[in-house]
Formats: sequence, C-alpha cells, structure tokens
Amino acid sequence: MYPTDLTETQWQYIKKELMLQDRKRKHDLRNVWNAIFYLVKTGCQWRMLPQYFPNWELVYYYFRKWCVLEEFDLLLGNLRSTVRVNLDQNACPSLGIMDSQSVRCGNNLALNGVDGNKKIKGIKRHLVVDKNGFLIAVMVTVACIHDSKAAMLLMRVIKELCSSVKTIMADGGYRGELAKQIKNTFGYVLQVIISNYSKQGFRPIRKRWVIERTFSWLDNNRRLTRNYETTFDAAEEMVKIAAIKILLNKI
Repeated sequence: MYPTDLTETQWQYIKKELMLQDRKRKHDLRNVWNAIFYLVKTGCQWRMLPQYFPNWELVYYYFRKWCVLEEFDLLLGNLRSTVRVNLDQNACPSLGIMDSQSVRCGNNLALNGVDGNKKIKGIKRHLVVDKNGFLIAVMVTVACIHDSKAAMLLMRVIKELCSSVKTIMADGGYRGELAKQIKNTFGYVLQVIISNYSKQGFRPIRKRWVIERTFSWLDNNRRLTRNYETTFDAAEEMVKIAAIKILLNKI
C-alpha cells in the first residue's frame, strides 16, 4: 500500500462515473489507477514502477487509452461539480481565473522554448480554475509563447469543454485588445486586474491569487515540477490527473 492508493470510497466513485464494468481481469483496474497516481506523485519513470503494480506497459496502455477517450476530462468535470455542491456552491462555475506557469524542461526530447522574462527553458502551462482553485481547463505550449497569444487558444479549449464560465479574471499580462477579441469571438468577459505593488507593496489579490495556490498544489507532484513529457497532450493529462487526485481527497 502507498499513500497515493485509492480508498474504497474513491474507487467506487471512479467506477460509477466512468461506468467501469465488473468482469474477470488479470489485473484490477484499481491497481492501474493507483500506478498512475503513484507515477504522478513520485515522478518515477514508467519503466521504474514498483512490482506491486501491473507491468508498466499495461499501465501506459490504459493511460493512453483513457487520454484518447477523454476519460480524465469527464472524471475531472464530474468531481469538480460534486465537490462544489458539497461546498454549497453551484455545480457549474461561472467565474474562472486564468494564468500561466513556466516549467523547466526535464527531458531534452520534448519541445521547449525560453521564457525570456523568467529565464526558464521549457514549457508553459496555461490554466483556468474556478474560485476554489479547482482546475477547469489546461493547455501546454512552449515557454516562449506570450500569455496573451495563448489566451485565445485556451478560450477555445474552454469552449470545447462546454464550460459554463462567463467571466474570467487575469493579471496584467493579458491586458490590451485581448479582452475585446475574447468577448467578440467567444463571448467571455475578461477582467484584467493590475496590482499596485509600487505603492502598497506585495499584497495577494482576492480571488485572482487563488490560481497561485493551484500551482502550489500541482508542484507537490514531482512529475510536474519539471516537464518530462515528450508531447504536449501527455503534459496536459498529467496536470489533469494531479487535479483529479486533489478533488478525490475532498469527496
């Protein structure tokens, strides 16, 4: 048993939401899920999974299969709604907070760029979260892509998810004509909040700073402290899996 293993309640929830069939298998799907959570938390290689779990080839096969079937997106959305209802909130969020995080490259085979502002060579994770910090959408690009350039693509991701978000808060990196473009193209209201550090010093901005806490949650997973994925879609799925585990611990 590892601390990342699913409890019985969490496993029953996953079975119900994904409608997993009970049939005779050589390897229990619960152990496959445990292996994926273990990998994201510890940051080990696929081939270095402990013998306690099924063969890494099988675990990787199911990981890729569930990515293609968008099972992680489905589970993430249902979990977020469940936790929000438990917090006496509407199941579907209407407010989103948007920001990006530059992550150093841990794999020379992966596509990467240089964030000249933060002096980081790697990728950028562009996230939208709700007011609790729960993940709504994620998109990965090379680090040299400016936030305002990636914002339009991120809005398209939210649109494809059929999200109920109507208003999105962001920092000064998204100022300019972007708000008008997003409003005309997707119908979302972009609220750019610019801090006044020069006069009042550093002070967390209410609601807008919730996403910074989300980045901290994600960094608790060693697989996410560096980018070890060779494709952008795999990097996005790793973020979703980490967010799923966070929400599972709240049900």
